[in-house]
Amino acid sequence: MLACLVERLVAENDTDSIPDPEKDGVLKDLNIEGSIDYGVTAISLGSRDFGGLYSEKPLAVIRTGGADDVVRVIRRALESPTLTVAARGNGHSINGQAMAHHGLVIDMKSMADNNRIDVNVNSMCVDVGGGALWSDVLKHCVSEYGLAPKSWTDYLHLTVGGTLSNAGVSGQTFRYGPQTSTVTELEVVTGNGEIIVCSNSHNSQLFFSVLGGLGQFGIITRARVLLQPAPDMVRWIRVVYSEFDEFTHDAELLITSQESFDYVEGFVFVNSDDPVNGWLSVLLDSNQAFDPTHLPKKTGPVLYCLEVALHYNNNHDDPFMMVEKLLGKLKYLKHFRFEIDLTYMNFLSRVDHVEEAARGSGIWATPHPWLNMFVSKKDIDAFNRIVFQNILKNGVNGPILTYPLLRSKWDNRWSVALPKNEMFYLVALLRFTHAHPTESEINEMVAQNEEIVQTCIKNGFDFKMYLAHYNSTVEWKRHFGEQWGRFVNRKRQFDPKYVLAPGQKIFTRNHQF
Repeated sequence: MLACLVERLVAENDTDSIPDPEKDGVLKDLNIEGSIDYGVTAISLGSRDFGGLYSEKPLAVIRTGGADDVVRVIRRALESPTLTVAARGNGHSINGQAMAHHGLVIDMKSMADNNRIDVNVNSMCVDVGGGALWSDVLKHCVSEYGLAPKSWTDYLHLTVGGTLSNAGVSGQTFRYGPQTSTVTELEVVTGNGEIIVCSNSHNSQLFFSVLGGLGQFGIITRARVLLQPAPDMVRWIRVVYSEFDEFTHDAELLITSQESFDYVEGFVFVNSDDPVNGWLSVLLDSNQAFDPTHLPKKTGPVLYCLEVALHYNNNHDDPFMMVEKLLGKLKYLKHFRFEIDLTYMNFLSRVDHVEEAARGSGIWATPHPWLNMFVSKKDIDAFNRIVFQNILKNGVNGPILTYPLLRSKWDNRWSVALPKNEMFYLVALLRFTHAHPTESEINEMVAQNEEIVQTCIKNGFDFKMYLAHYNSTVEWKRHFGEQWGRFVNRKRQFDPKYVLAPGQKIFTRNHQF
């Protein structure tokens, strides 16, 4: 993983290899409704992502007018023995997954279809472009119809097609499954350059392949997503634990009970006054205070926070009784309960103020060596002892999320690789640097991520990377395990010339097995 920093620095300083599409002539007479950016403009648009660890110069960035343009771009790539195509949403990938070295990057956010958010009240669903942002889907559905999708990500400024190509998880996943479980129909442009509408019952093999398929089998240009009535308000609550086993017991109780909160997440924080990693990170309001004198005397280096939320409607529901009933079953430290009431839209958009502050301080634009993984329930106690309480005892300068998910809420026909246990934990290290990090500081973060991964391998933990990134087919084969053969067969069927998603580094053009 350290090599990625060298790759980034070399690419930034390599001024003599800007691709020249005119010289190659590969885009000559490409008749599209949208537009094409070349050279320095293309590099500024398509060579970076949120992770900031990789940089690849594209041949061109295509601003498409719609699915037909995507077809034309892929078919032109098929005429070349080397050209590849990457779909880029909002550029929030971490390890260059949406890049294409001297290839074509399709700017999905530019698609005209993104502006068409068609709600069908009778069918309780919405048709939306693959490049539309979930934040726009939320605003339109709630403000115009009082409806909303069932499952979300914590950060909503992501494209619909982007999250469906991975899974899309958050605090609603224990109840409704990831975002991939709320989709009933897709329009996909395959690596064969064909537009195919697919669903559970029609072209189903493509449908299940694309969901969680990392963009390897097709580019999602439209999705039909299930809706439900949106509540007016949310009671947002955080409670604190000093013991990991009590934290996990309560989290697992909530996600397996018929009567529960509407949202369940959790995170680890440092037992100190560190303003970013410590006690203050638990507070929901500036008027609240964290009094460490109430902590048990033998508290360890880290503490745990269970974060829950209950939906309710104005003038109809009183959340107080249900909140007390549900919290009454839990074993949290009674002096550490923090809660506020928000509108439903403000709750789902809660990360916006974090982004605003990060942009203001300059850290939104710096590298983000994030690590996301799923760890089996059977190994999460050992993971806590080795990783949370030791390797990460000083924090990661950002949130350390961890909360349980249920495998039964995931369809095994999707392309997502999961741990074997029925219950597994999301672990997300959402690292931020300061405004002007040194190469050494970034190296240390990347090295610590690698240490954690190697710790899991060494101890035989049942785990899978989420938003995975590997540099070789051998590593990807290990990642997919028993599902590798199916993944390869799907690639051969829907992208037989290995044109799509080169930034994932699973396959290369003219791939040989």
